[in-house]
Amino acid sequence: MRISGGEARGIPLIVPKGDAVRPATDGMRQAVFSSLGAQVGGARFLDLFAGSGAYGLEALSRGAAGGTFVERSPNALGCLRKNITSVCKSLGRKESDVAVAPIDVLRFEPTADLSVDLVFIDPPYEMIGDVAERLFEKFSRFFPGDRSPLVVFEMPGEVELKPIAWECVKRLGKGARQPTVAFFRRT
Repeated sequence: MRISGGEARGIPLIVPKGDAVRPATDGMRQAVFSSLGAQVGGARFLDLFAGSGAYGLEALSRGAAGGTFVERSPNALGCLRKNITSVCKSLGRKESDVAVAPIDVLRFEPTADLSVDLVFIDPPYEMIGDVAERLFEKFSRFFPGDRSPLVVFEMPGEVELKPIAWECVKRLGKGARQPTVAFFRRT
């Protein structure tokens, strides 16, 4: 697995051993970032269920200003920190441009001054039913209407999310049991 575009293109990413982490595929990330286009440059991101950090690090490579990775697994955190070091070194950027929150996503409480343009969510698929509604409720509290980020949510093709006060404006990928990504904006 590698960074698929931007200034750090080709930098390999370390993934924890075992099947506890299912990293976003290079192809899916390419499709997501092609769709995002110029929205990435200068953006601040929140990468939830970060795992290896693939989405957030891809955003950094493509010009994001920085962001926060939220991950609770000690094995994934070790890989994530190594990946941040590798990508930041390649970009000639300070690691202080990003933060790592070693906590369960549902317990994460951002600071009042957290400015976020993009939220990447790539949870273990079996957790989506338990966490999706709760996450969107939190976003409605975290981000006032004038600071509403674009939410990029990876899920299997057979899953349909209809969060209250949020609208799916685009969906990439198709097919049951295949990865897809839905883009949500507050209504």
